[in-house]
Amino acid sequence: MENTDKSIFIATDHAGFNLKEEIKNKLKELGYLLEDLTPNQPEPADDYPLVAQKLVSEILKNNGRGILLCGSGNGICMAANKIKGIRAALGYNTQAAKWARTDEDANVLCLAGAVLSPEYATTITKFFLDTPFSNEERYKRRIEELTKLDK
Repeated sequence: MENTDKSIFIATDHAGFNLKEEIKNKLKELGYLLEDLTPNQPEPADDYPLVAQKLVSEILKNNGRGILLCGSGNGICMAANKIKGIRAALGYNTQAAKWARTDEDANVLCLAGAVLSPEYATTITKFFLDTPFSNEERYKRRIEELTKLDK
């Protein structure tokens, strides 16, 4: 399935590099168009806040969505959520990824590079990319309330 409605960006620190490569290659095989913002080699001295900042700036500039990875998924998710306009969600399973889209209209999926298998991480990512926002009033209201918390 080709998903071209929005730009999709992917980036990782060193701890998620191998999983990022697996996800990226599988999604490209399935017809997704991705832009990888990560160097071609893992950089052991990199810092996930800077990786997150690079990806979210592209998302905001292009009205896109993103996939971020670090070892646990937590640190990079925290970093992404510091940026106004970003709603990053930790994708620990398919249901969490689906709800992140239907209920919160999340624009960034964060994954644990040290924990998830390539197959399951790809499945979680597909749920995230293929699930639209529900547009239900209660969720739109909650997102508006969440947006008011942006500083």
